Amino acid sequence: MTRYATVGLLTACAAGGVLLALLVSPWWWFAAAPLAAVALTGVYDLVQRRHSVLRNYPVLGHLRFLMEALRPELQQYFVERNYDGRPYDRDTRSIVYERAKGVAAEEPFGSERDMDDRGYEFLVPSMAPVEVRDEPPRVRVGGPDCAEPYDMALLNVSAMSFGSLSANAVLALNEGAARGGFAHDTGEGGLSDYHLRPGGDLVWEIGTGYFGCRTRDGDFDARQFAEKAAHPAVRCVSLKLSQGAKPGIGGVLPGSKVNDEIASVRGVPQGETVVSPPYHRVFSTPRELVRFLARLRELTGGKPVGFKLCPGSRVQFLAVCKAMTAEGITPDFIVVDGAEGGTGAAPLEFADHLGMPLTDGLVTVHSALTGAGLRDRIRLGASGKVATGSDIVKRLAMGADYTNAARAMMFAVGCIQAQRCHTNRCPTGVTTQDPHRARALDVVDKAARVTRFQKATVHSALQIMAAMGVRDTSELGPHLLRRREDRGRFRSYADLYEWLSPGELLAAPPPSWAADWHAADPDTFTG
Repeated sequence: MTRYATVGLLTACAAGGVLLALLVSPWWWFAAAPLAAVALTGVYDLVQRRHSVLRNYPVLGHLRFLMEALRPELQQYFVERNYDGRPYDRDTRSIVYERAKGVAAEEPFGSERDMDDRGYEFLVPSMAPVEVRDEPPRVRVGGPDCAEPYDMALLNVSAMSFGSLSANAVLALNEGAARGGFAHDTGEGGLSDYHLRPGGDLVWEIGTGYFGCRTRDGDFDARQFAEKAAHPAVRCVSLKLSQGAKPGIGGVLPGSKVNDEIASVRGVPQGETVVSPPYHRVFSTPRELVRFLARLRELTGGKPVGFKLCPGSRVQFLAVCKAMTAEGITPDFIVVDGAEGGTGAAPLEFADHLGMPLTDGLVTVHSALTGAGLRDRIRLGASGKVATGSDIVKRLAMGADYTNAARAMMFAVGCIQAQRCHTNRCPTGVTTQDPHRARALDVVDKAARVTRFQKATVHSALQIMAAMGVRDTSELGPHLLRRREDRGRFRSYADLYEWLSPGELLAAPPPSWAADWHAADPDTFTG
Protein backbone atom coordinates (compact mmCIF):
# COMPACT_ATOMS: atom_id res chain seq x y z
CA MET A 1 0.00 0.00 0.00
CA THR A 2 1.35 3.45 -0.93
CA ARG A 3 2.12 6.12 1.62
CA TYR A 4 -0.80 8.25 0.49
CA ALA A 5 -3.21 5.34 0.54
CA THR A 6 -2.08 4.54 4.07
CA VAL A 7 -2.65 8.12 5.15
CA GLY A 8 -6.07 8.10 3.54
CA LEU A 9 -6.99 4.81 5.17
CA LEU A 10 -5.80 5.98 8.59
CA THR A 11 -7.85 9.14 8.14
CA ALA A 12 -10.90 7.09 7.32
CA CYS A 13 -10.28 4.78 10.31
CA ALA A 14 -9.78 7.71 12.66
CA ALA A 15 -12.97 9.26 11.43
CA GLY A 16 -14.67 5.90 11.89
CA GLY A 17 -13.50 5.88 15.50
CA VAL A 18 -15.01 9.28 15.98
CA LEU A 19 -18.23 7.96 14.46
CA LEU A 20 -18.32 5.23 17.09
CA ALA A 21 -17.62 7.77 19.81
CA LEU A 22 -20.65 9.68 18.72
CA LEU A 23 -22.85 6.80 19.79
CA VAL A 24 -21.53 7.21 23.34
CA SER A 25 -21.27 11.02 23.43
CA PRO A 26 -24.14 12.54 21.42
CA TRP A 27 -22.98 16.01 22.50
CA TRP A 28 -20.25 15.74 19.86
CA TRP A 29 -22.68 15.19 17.00
CA PHE A 30 -22.45 18.67 15.51
CA ALA A 31 -18.71 19.15 16.03
CA ALA A 32 -17.76 15.73 14.67
CA ALA A 33 -20.19 15.60 11.74
CA PRO A 34 -17.50 16.58 9.20
CA LEU A 35 -15.24 13.76 10.39
CA ALA A 36 -18.12 11.35 10.06
CA ALA A 37 -18.58 12.47 6.47
CA VAL A 38 -14.87 11.90 5.84
CA ALA A 39 -15.16 8.41 7.29
CA LEU A 40 -18.05 7.51 5.05
CA THR A 41 -16.25 8.99 2.04
CA GLY A 42 -13.12 6.96 2.81
CA VAL A 43 -15.07 3.72 3.07
CA TYR A 44 -16.91 4.44 -0.16
CA ASP A 45 -13.64 5.27 -1.96
CA LEU A 46 -12.13 1.93 -0.92
CA VAL A 47 -15.03 -0.19 -2.17
CA GLN A 48 -16.04 1.72 -5.36
CA ARG A 49 -14.56 0.46 -8.66
CA ARG A 50 -14.96 3.40 -11.03
CA HIS A 51 -11.97 5.57 -10.03
CA SER A 52 -8.59 3.91 -9.49
CA VAL A 53 -7.16 7.08 -7.96
CA LEU A 54 -9.76 7.01 -5.17
CA ARG A 55 -9.19 3.32 -4.44
CA ASN A 56 -5.46 3.93 -4.03
CA TYR A 57 -5.82 7.30 -2.31
CA PRO A 58 -9.12 7.32 -0.37
CA VAL A 59 -10.29 10.78 0.70
CA LEU A 60 -7.07 12.47 -0.47
CA GLY A 61 -7.74 11.46 -4.06
CA HIS A 62 -10.63 13.90 -4.20
CA LEU A 63 -8.10 16.74 -4.18
CA ARG A 64 -7.10 15.71 -7.67
CA PHE A 65 -10.65 16.16 -8.99
CA LEU A 66 -11.01 19.44 -7.09
CA MET A 67 -7.83 20.87 -8.62
CA GLU A 68 -8.89 19.68 -12.06
CA ALA A 69 -12.23 21.46 -11.69
CA LEU A 70 -10.54 24.67 -10.54
CA ARG A 71 -7.77 24.58 -13.14
CA PRO A 72 -9.46 26.80 -15.80
CA GLU A 73 -10.16 29.54 -13.26
CA LEU A 74 -6.70 29.30 -11.68
CA GLN A 75 -5.12 29.36 -15.14
CA GLN A 76 -7.11 32.40 -16.24
CA TYR A 77 -6.74 34.52 -13.12
CA PHE A 78 -3.34 33.56 -11.71
CA VAL A 79 -1.18 31.85 -14.34
CA GLU A 80 -1.79 33.40 -17.77
CA ARG A 81 0.07 36.51 -18.79
CA ASN A 82 -1.98 39.42 -20.10
CA TYR A 83 -1.28 38.59 -23.74
CA ASP A 84 -1.06 34.81 -24.06
CA GLY A 85 -4.45 33.49 -22.86
CA ARG A 86 -6.67 31.40 -25.11
CA PRO A 87 -9.08 31.70 -26.84
CA TYR A 88 -8.97 35.40 -25.85
CA ASP A 89 -6.15 36.86 -23.80
CA ARG A 90 -6.77 39.10 -20.81
CA ASP A 91 -5.73 42.26 -22.65
CA THR A 92 -8.42 41.70 -25.27
CA ARG A 93 -11.09 40.81 -22.73
CA SER A 94 -10.18 43.85 -20.66
CA ILE A 95 -10.44 46.25 -23.57
CA VAL A 96 -13.90 44.88 -24.42
CA TYR A 97 -15.06 45.18 -20.80
CA GLU A 98 -13.69 48.72 -20.50
CA ARG A 99 -15.28 49.94 -23.71
CA ALA A 100 -18.58 48.28 -22.81
CA LYS A 101 -18.54 50.08 -19.46
CA GLY A 102 -17.54 53.40 -21.00
CA VAL A 103 -14.16 53.37 -19.25
CA ALA A 104 -11.05 54.70 -20.99
CA ALA A 105 -9.40 51.68 -22.62
CA GLU A 106 -5.81 52.84 -22.42
CA GLU A 107 -2.64 51.23 -21.10
CA PRO A 108 0.37 53.01 -19.54
CA PHE A 109 4.04 52.16 -19.93
CA GLY A 110 4.00 50.60 -23.39
CA SER A 111 3.20 47.23 -24.95
CA GLU A 112 3.88 43.92 -23.20
CA ARG A 113 4.13 42.03 -26.47
CA ASP A 114 7.42 40.81 -27.89
CA MET A 115 7.64 42.67 -31.17
CA ASP A 116 10.71 40.69 -32.21
CA ASP A 117 8.70 37.47 -32.43
CA ARG A 118 8.20 35.93 -35.85
CA GLY A 119 4.63 36.57 -36.96
CA TYR A 120 4.27 39.92 -35.19
CA GLU A 121 1.98 42.17 -37.27
CA PHE A 122 1.58 45.91 -37.51
CA LEU A 123 -0.46 48.40 -39.51
CA VAL A 124 1.56 51.07 -41.34
CA PRO A 125 1.20 54.57 -39.85
CA SER A 126 1.47 57.61 -42.08
CA MET A 127 3.83 60.55 -41.74
CA ALA A 128 0.82 62.64 -42.79
CA PRO A 129 -2.14 61.41 -40.71
CA VAL A 130 -5.60 62.80 -41.35
CA GLU A 131 -8.52 63.85 -39.18
CA VAL A 132 -10.78 61.17 -37.76
CA ARG A 133 -14.14 60.94 -39.51
CA ASP A 134 -17.09 62.32 -37.60
CA GLU A 135 -19.41 59.51 -38.67
CA PRO A 136 -18.39 55.95 -39.44
CA PRO A 137 -18.97 54.77 -43.02
CA ARG A 138 -21.63 52.18 -43.82
CA VAL A 139 -21.53 49.45 -46.43
CA ARG A 140 -24.36 49.18 -48.98
CA VAL A 141 -25.35 45.49 -49.16
CA GLY A 142 -27.48 44.64 -52.19
CA GLY A 143 -26.50 43.59 -55.68
CA PRO A 144 -28.25 44.29 -58.96
CA ASP A 145 -31.07 41.82 -58.19
CA CYS A 146 -31.81 43.26 -54.74
CA ALA A 147 -34.84 45.53 -54.33
CA GLU A 148 -34.26 46.53 -50.69
CA PRO A 149 -30.52 47.09 -50.07
CA TYR A 150 -29.27 47.49 -46.52
CA ASP A 151 -26.52 49.76 -45.19
CA MET A 152 -24.36 47.58 -42.95
CA ALA A 153 -22.21 48.92 -40.10
CA LEU A 154 -18.49 48.15 -39.93
CA LEU A 155 -19.04 45.97 -36.83
CA ASN A 156 -22.15 43.87 -36.17
CA VAL A 157 -23.38 41.09 -33.90
CA SER A 158 -22.40 37.74 -35.36
CA ALA A 159 -24.59 34.63 -35.45
CA MET A 160 -25.71 33.34 -32.02
CA SER A 161 -29.03 31.55 -31.60
CA PHE A 162 -31.74 31.87 -29.00
CA GLY A 163 -31.40 28.57 -27.20
CA SER A 164 -27.64 28.71 -27.25
CA LEU A 165 -28.01 32.17 -25.66
CA SER A 166 -30.51 33.03 -22.94
CA ALA A 167 -33.54 35.17 -23.64
CA ASN A 168 -32.02 38.06 -21.67
CA ALA A 169 -28.77 37.85 -23.64
CA VAL A 170 -30.66 38.00 -26.96
CA LEU A 171 -32.76 40.92 -25.72
CA ALA A 172 -29.65 42.81 -24.62
CA LEU A 173 -27.85 42.22 -27.91
CA ASN A 174 -30.81 43.28 -30.02
CA GLU A 175 -31.59 46.30 -27.87
CA GLY A 176 -27.92 47.30 -28.09
CA ALA A 177 -28.01 46.90 -31.87
CA ALA A 178 -31.20 48.96 -32.10
CA ARG A 179 -29.65 51.80 -30.11
CA GLY A 180 -26.36 51.69 -31.99
CA GLY A 181 -27.72 51.22 -35.50
CA PHE A 182 -25.93 47.98 -36.37
CA ALA A 183 -27.13 44.54 -37.41
CA HIS A 184 -27.82 41.48 -35.24
CA ASP A 185 -27.47 38.02 -36.81
CA THR A 186 -30.04 35.66 -35.29
CA GLY A 187 -27.99 32.47 -35.61
CA GLU A 188 -29.67 29.40 -37.04
CA GLY A 189 -32.07 28.89 -34.10
CA GLY A 190 -35.01 30.74 -35.63
CA LEU A 191 -36.73 34.10 -35.17
CA SER A 192 -37.87 34.54 -31.58
CA ASP A 193 -39.85 37.29 -29.89
CA TYR A 194 -36.62 38.27 -28.13
CA HIS A 195 -35.05 39.07 -31.52
CA LEU A 196 -38.08 41.04 -32.68
CA ARG A 197 -39.24 42.88 -29.55
CA PRO A 198 -36.46 45.51 -29.20
CA GLY A 199 -36.58 46.48 -32.89
CA GLY A 200 -32.96 46.00 -33.90
CA ASP A 201 -32.04 45.25 -37.53
CA LEU A 202 -31.84 41.49 -38.07
CA VAL A 203 -29.91 39.21 -40.35
CA TRP A 204 -32.04 36.07 -40.25
CA GLU A 205 -29.76 33.06 -40.52
CA ILE A 206 -31.15 29.85 -42.04
CA GLY A 207 -29.18 26.71 -41.23
CA THR A 208 -29.45 23.09 -42.24
CA GLY A 209 -32.24 22.51 -39.70
CA TYR A 210 -34.39 25.28 -41.27
CA PHE A 211 -35.53 26.29 -37.79
CA GLY A 212 -38.50 28.61 -37.90
CA CYS A 213 -39.25 27.70 -41.52
CA ARG A 214 -39.28 23.91 -41.50
CA THR A 215 -41.79 21.20 -42.23
CA ARG A 216 -42.55 18.48 -39.70
CA ASP A 217 -39.97 16.20 -41.28
CA GLY A 218 -37.29 18.91 -41.24
CA ASP A 219 -37.45 20.17 -44.83
CA PHE A 220 -37.58 23.81 -45.92
CA ASP A 221 -41.04 25.43 -45.71
CA ALA A 222 -41.27 28.26 -48.26
CA ARG A 223 -44.58 29.58 -46.93
CA GLN A 224 -43.32 29.97 -43.35
CA PHE A 225 -40.10 31.52 -44.60
CA ALA A 226 -41.87 34.12 -46.74
CA GLU A 227 -44.21 35.12 -43.90
CA LYS A 228 -41.39 35.65 -41.41
CA ALA A 229 -38.94 37.21 -43.88
CA ALA A 230 -41.56 39.89 -44.58
CA HIS A 231 -41.17 41.26 -41.03
CA PRO A 232 -39.70 44.78 -41.25
CA ALA A 233 -37.00 43.94 -38.68
CA VAL A 234 -35.56 41.29 -41.03
CA ARG A 235 -33.20 43.30 -43.22
CA CYS A 236 -31.11 40.44 -44.69
CA VAL A 237 -31.21 36.64 -44.92
CA SER A 238 -28.07 34.52 -44.52
CA LEU A 239 -27.88 30.87 -45.54
CA LYS A 240 -25.40 29.03 -43.32
CA LEU A 241 -23.28 26.50 -45.19
CA SER A 242 -20.77 26.04 -42.37
CA GLN A 243 -19.37 27.86 -39.35
CA GLY A 244 -15.86 28.32 -38.11
CA ALA A 245 -16.26 26.44 -34.84
CA LYS A 246 -17.25 23.23 -36.60
CA PRO A 247 -17.21 23.25 -40.40
CA GLY A 248 -18.79 20.13 -41.83
CA ILE A 249 -20.80 19.16 -38.76
CA GLY A 250 -24.29 20.14 -37.70
CA GLY A 251 -25.10 22.14 -34.59
CA VAL A 252 -26.21 20.44 -31.38
CA LEU A 253 -28.55 21.96 -28.77
CA PRO A 254 -28.74 19.71 -25.67
CA GLY A 255 -32.23 18.55 -24.68
CA SER A 256 -31.80 20.19 -21.28
CA LYS A 257 -31.92 23.57 -23.06
CA VAL A 258 -34.92 22.76 -25.28
CA ASN A 259 -37.76 24.13 -23.19
CA ASP A 260 -41.30 24.75 -24.47
CA GLU A 261 -40.44 28.21 -25.76
CA ILE A 262 -37.36 27.14 -27.72
CA ALA A 263 -39.21 24.13 -29.09
CA SER A 264 -41.94 26.45 -30.37
CA VAL A 265 -39.49 28.88 -31.99
CA ARG A 266 -37.54 26.12 -33.69
CA GLY A 267 -40.43 23.82 -34.49
CA VAL A 268 -38.95 20.80 -32.69
CA PRO A 269 -40.06 18.48 -29.83
CA GLN A 270 -39.57 19.85 -26.32
CA GLY A 271 -36.85 18.27 -24.17
CA GLU A 272 -35.15 16.43 -27.03
CA THR A 273 -31.61 17.18 -28.17
CA VAL A 274 -31.74 19.10 -31.44
CA VAL A 275 -29.19 18.01 -34.02
CA SER A 276 -28.87 20.03 -37.22
CA PRO A 277 -27.75 17.83 -40.14
CA PRO A 278 -24.32 18.65 -41.58
CA TYR A 279 -25.77 19.20 -45.07
CA HIS A 280 -28.69 21.03 -46.70
CA ARG A 281 -31.61 19.06 -48.11
CA VAL A 282 -32.65 21.61 -50.71
CA PHE A 283 -29.43 21.65 -52.75
CA SER A 284 -26.44 19.40 -53.34
CA THR A 285 -24.43 21.19 -56.05
CA PRO A 286 -23.04 24.72 -56.48
CA ARG A 287 -25.53 25.38 -59.28
CA GLU A 288 -28.45 24.33 -57.05
CA LEU A 289 -27.04 26.51 -54.24
CA VAL A 290 -27.09 29.73 -56.26
CA ARG A 291 -30.56 28.91 -57.60
CA PHE A 292 -31.80 28.45 -54.05
CA LEU A 293 -30.30 31.81 -53.08
CA ALA A 294 -32.25 33.41 -55.92
CA ARG A 295 -35.41 31.68 -54.69
CA LEU A 296 -34.85 32.98 -51.15
CA ARG A 297 -34.39 36.53 -52.45
CA GLU A 298 -37.63 36.23 -54.42
CA LEU A 299 -39.48 34.93 -51.33
CA THR A 300 -38.23 37.90 -49.27
CA GLY A 301 -39.52 40.40 -51.80
CA GLY A 302 -36.02 41.45 -52.81
CA LYS A 303 -34.16 41.77 -49.51
CA PRO A 304 -30.39 41.06 -49.49
CA VAL A 305 -29.60 37.33 -49.41
CA GLY A 306 -26.19 35.76 -48.88
CA PHE A 307 -24.42 32.83 -47.33
CA LYS A 308 -21.86 32.10 -44.63
CA LEU A 309 -19.09 29.53 -44.78
CA CYS A 310 -15.78 28.52 -43.30
CA PRO A 311 -13.70 27.82 -46.44
CA GLY A 312 -11.59 24.72 -46.76
CA SER A 313 -11.17 23.93 -50.44
CA ARG A 314 -10.29 26.55 -53.02
CA VAL A 315 -11.61 24.25 -55.76
CA GLN A 316 -15.04 24.02 -54.13
CA PHE A 317 -15.40 27.78 -53.77
CA LEU A 318 -14.27 28.31 -57.35
CA ALA A 319 -17.00 25.86 -58.35
CA VAL A 320 -19.51 28.19 -56.68
CA CYS A 321 -18.00 31.12 -58.60
CA LYS A 322 -18.45 29.20 -61.86
CA ALA A 323 -22.05 28.41 -60.92
CA MET A 324 -22.72 32.11 -60.26
CA THR A 325 -21.33 33.01 -63.68
CA ALA A 326 -23.18 30.23 -65.47
CA GLU A 327 -26.54 30.99 -63.85
CA GLY A 328 -26.17 34.77 -63.81
CA ILE A 329 -27.01 34.72 -60.08
CA THR A 330 -24.93 36.22 -57.31
CA PRO A 331 -25.58 36.55 -53.59
CA ASP A 332 -25.69 40.04 -52.17
CA PHE A 333 -23.11 39.17 -49.52
CA ILE A 334 -20.86 36.37 -48.29
CA VAL A 335 -19.72 36.06 -44.68
CA VAL A 336 -16.37 34.32 -44.30
CA ASP A 337 -16.08 32.62 -40.93
CA GLY A 338 -12.62 31.66 -39.72
CA ALA A 339 -11.76 28.34 -38.12
CA GLU A 340 -10.82 30.30 -34.99
CA GLY A 341 -14.47 31.30 -34.56
CA GLY A 342 -16.03 29.48 -31.69
CA THR A 343 -19.33 30.37 -29.99
CA GLY A 344 -20.74 27.01 -31.03
CA ALA A 345 -19.67 24.05 -28.89
CA ALA A 346 -17.79 21.56 -31.04
CA PRO A 347 -15.61 18.45 -30.79
CA LEU A 348 -12.01 19.45 -30.07
CA GLU A 349 -10.78 17.82 -33.27
CA PHE A 350 -13.14 19.97 -35.35
CA ALA A 351 -12.23 23.17 -33.53
CA ASP A 352 -8.50 22.50 -33.88
CA HIS A 353 -8.12 20.85 -37.25
CA LEU A 354 -10.90 21.67 -39.75
CA GLY A 355 -11.27 24.76 -41.90
CA MET A 356 -9.12 27.73 -42.88
CA PRO A 357 -8.21 30.46 -40.41
CA LEU A 358 -9.99 33.71 -41.17
CA THR A 359 -7.00 35.36 -42.85
CA ASP A 360 -6.52 32.57 -45.39
CA GLY A 361 -10.24 32.06 -45.92
CA LEU A 362 -10.91 35.76 -46.43
CA VAL A 363 -8.02 36.21 -48.87
CA THR A 364 -9.08 33.08 -50.79
CA VAL A 365 -12.72 34.17 -51.15
CA HIS A 366 -11.83 37.78 -51.99
CA SER A 367 -9.29 36.74 -54.64
CA ALA A 368 -11.56 34.08 -56.14
CA LEU A 369 -14.46 36.52 -56.51
CA THR A 370 -12.15 39.18 -57.93
CA GLY A 371 -10.55 36.80 -60.40
CA ALA A 372 -13.97 35.55 -61.51
CA GLY A 373 -15.14 39.12 -62.12
CA LEU A 374 -17.80 38.95 -59.38
CA ARG A 375 -16.33 40.94 -56.50
CA ASP A 376 -18.00 44.26 -57.33
CA ARG A 377 -21.47 42.66 -57.01
CA ILE A 378 -20.90 40.95 -53.64
CA ARG A 379 -20.07 42.39 -50.22
CA LEU A 380 -17.76 40.42 -47.94
CA GLY A 381 -18.20 40.11 -44.18
CA ALA A 382 -15.45 38.75 -41.93
CA SER A 383 -16.26 36.82 -38.77
CA GLY A 384 -13.75 35.22 -36.41
CA LYS A 385 -12.06 36.72 -33.32
CA VAL A 386 -12.93 40.32 -34.18
CA ALA A 387 -12.81 42.28 -30.93
CA THR A 388 -10.78 45.48 -31.36
CA GLY A 389 -10.42 48.40 -33.74
CA SER A 390 -7.20 46.94 -35.13
CA ASP A 391 -9.02 43.66 -35.86
CA ILE A 392 -11.54 45.57 -37.96
CA VAL A 393 -8.87 47.49 -39.89
CA LYS A 394 -6.83 44.35 -40.57
CA ARG A 395 -9.84 42.51 -42.00
CA LEU A 396 -10.78 45.48 -44.17
CA ALA A 397 -7.20 45.61 -45.45
CA MET A 398 -7.44 41.92 -46.37
CA GLY A 399 -10.52 42.45 -48.50
CA ALA A 400 -13.54 42.48 -46.19
CA ASP A 401 -16.20 45.19 -46.44
CA TYR A 402 -17.46 44.79 -42.86
CA THR A 403 -16.98 42.58 -39.80
CA ASN A 404 -19.06 40.60 -37.33
CA ALA A 405 -18.24 39.69 -33.72
CA ALA A 406 -19.76 36.99 -31.53
CA ARG A 407 -17.59 36.29 -28.48
CA ALA A 408 -16.63 39.94 -28.09
CA MET A 409 -20.34 40.78 -27.96
CA MET A 410 -20.76 38.04 -25.36
CA PHE A 411 -18.03 39.72 -23.29
CA ALA A 412 -19.95 42.99 -23.62
CA VAL A 413 -23.05 41.39 -22.05
CA GLY A 414 -21.06 39.85 -19.21
CA CYS A 415 -19.36 36.64 -20.42
CA ILE A 416 -16.22 35.84 -18.40
CA GLN A 417 -14.86 33.09 -20.69
CA ALA A 418 -15.79 30.38 -18.19
CA GLN A 419 -16.23 28.02 -21.18
CA ARG A 420 -19.34 26.39 -19.73
CA CYS A 421 -21.53 27.43 -22.68
CA HIS A 422 -22.74 23.92 -23.57
CA THR A 423 -23.52 22.80 -19.98
CA ASN A 424 -26.48 25.10 -19.27
CA ARG A 425 -24.54 26.32 -16.20
CA CYS A 426 -23.19 29.62 -17.50
CA PRO A 427 -22.22 31.62 -14.37
CA THR A 428 -23.26 34.97 -15.87
CA GLY A 429 -26.57 34.02 -17.49
CA VAL A 430 -25.39 34.49 -21.09
CA THR A 431 -25.53 30.92 -22.45
CA THR A 432 -28.12 29.18 -20.29
CA GLN A 433 -31.82 28.43 -20.19
CA ASP A 434 -31.78 28.14 -16.39
CA PRO A 435 -34.16 30.94 -15.29
CA HIS A 436 -32.28 31.52 -12.04
CA ARG A 437 -28.95 31.97 -13.81
CA ALA A 438 -30.39 33.97 -16.72
CA ARG A 439 -32.09 36.49 -14.40
CA ALA A 440 -28.64 37.69 -13.30
CA LEU A 441 -28.21 39.32 -16.72
CA ASP A 442 -29.84 42.75 -16.54
CA VAL A 443 -31.09 43.60 -20.02
CA VAL A 444 -31.11 47.40 -19.66
CA ASP A 445 -27.57 47.56 -18.31
CA LYS A 446 -26.10 45.04 -20.76
CA ALA A 447 -27.84 46.55 -23.80
CA ALA A 448 -26.14 49.86 -23.05
CA ARG A 449 -22.82 48.04 -22.79
CA VAL A 450 -23.29 46.41 -26.20
CA THR A 451 -23.97 49.81 -27.76
CA ARG A 452 -20.98 51.44 -26.07
CA PHE A 453 -18.64 48.61 -27.04
CA GLN A 454 -19.61 48.67 -30.71
CA LYS A 455 -19.43 52.45 -30.95
CA ALA A 456 -16.05 52.70 -29.17
CA THR A 457 -14.54 49.85 -31.20
CA VAL A 458 -15.61 51.31 -34.53
CA HIS A 459 -14.30 54.71 -33.40
CA SER A 460 -10.99 53.04 -32.55
CA ALA A 461 -10.88 51.60 -36.09
CA LEU A 462 -11.48 55.09 -37.52
CA GLN A 463 -8.70 56.50 -35.32
CA ILE A 464 -6.30 53.84 -36.59
CA MET A 465 -7.27 54.57 -40.20
CA ALA A 466 -6.69 58.28 -39.63
CA ALA A 467 -3.25 57.55 -38.18
CA MET A 468 -2.56 55.56 -41.37
CA GLY A 469 -3.54 58.53 -43.51
CA VAL A 470 -6.66 56.72 -44.72
CA ARG A 471 -9.86 58.73 -45.12
CA ASP A 472 -12.10 55.95 -46.46
CA THR A 473 -12.16 52.18 -46.12
CA SER A 474 -11.69 51.86 -49.90
CA GLU A 475 -8.13 53.17 -49.44
CA LEU A 476 -7.16 50.24 -47.22
CA GLY A 477 -5.20 47.44 -48.84
CA PRO A 478 -2.88 44.53 -48.01
CA HIS A 479 0.19 46.73 -48.54
CA LEU A 480 -0.69 48.56 -45.30
CA LEU A 481 -0.43 45.43 -43.13
CA ARG A 482 3.03 43.99 -42.39
CA ARG A 483 4.19 40.77 -40.72
CA ARG A 484 7.63 39.96 -39.32
CA GLU A 485 9.27 37.04 -41.12
CA ASP A 486 12.46 37.07 -39.08
CA ARG A 487 14.71 39.59 -37.35
CA GLY A 488 15.12 42.69 -39.48
CA ARG A 489 12.70 41.62 -42.22
CA PHE A 490 9.00 42.42 -42.63
CA ARG A 491 6.75 41.56 -45.55
CA SER A 492 3.46 43.19 -46.46
CA TYR A 493 0.33 41.12 -47.03
CA ALA A 494 0.48 42.31 -50.63
CA ASP A 495 3.62 40.16 -50.97
CA LEU A 496 2.64 37.32 -48.63
CA TYR A 497 -0.46 36.37 -50.68
CA GLU A 498 -1.31 36.34 -54.35
CA TRP A 499 -3.99 38.90 -55.19
CA LEU A 500 -5.83 38.43 -58.47
CA SER A 501 -6.93 41.26 -60.71
CA PRO A 502 -10.58 41.60 -61.85
CA GLY A 503 -11.52 38.88 -64.36
CA GLU A 504 -8.06 37.32 -64.36
CA LEU A 505 -9.37 33.77 -63.92
CA LEU A 506 -11.69 34.21 -66.88
CA ALA A 507 -8.98 35.58 -69.16
CA ALA A 508 -5.79 33.71 -68.24
CA PRO A 509 -5.56 32.02 -64.82
CA PRO A 510 -2.11 32.40 -63.24
CA PRO A 511 -0.16 29.12 -62.87
CA SER A 512 -0.80 28.95 -59.12
CA TRP A 513 -4.59 29.05 -59.68
CA ALA A 514 -4.93 27.34 -63.06
CA ALA A 515 -5.21 23.74 -61.84
CA ASP A 516 -7.83 24.61 -59.21
CA TRP A 517 -9.80 26.76 -61.66
CA HIS A 518 -9.91 24.01 -64.29
CA ALA A 519 -10.83 21.38 -61.64
CA ALA A 520 -13.76 23.43 -60.33
CA ASP A 521 -17.12 22.10 -61.58
CA PRO A 522 -20.36 24.06 -61.06
CA ASP A 523 -22.26 20.77 -60.82
CA THR A 524 -20.35 19.23 -57.92
CA PHE A 525 -18.78 20.24 -54.61
CA THR A 526 -16.14 17.52 -55.01
CA GLY A 527 -12.58 18.83 -54.99
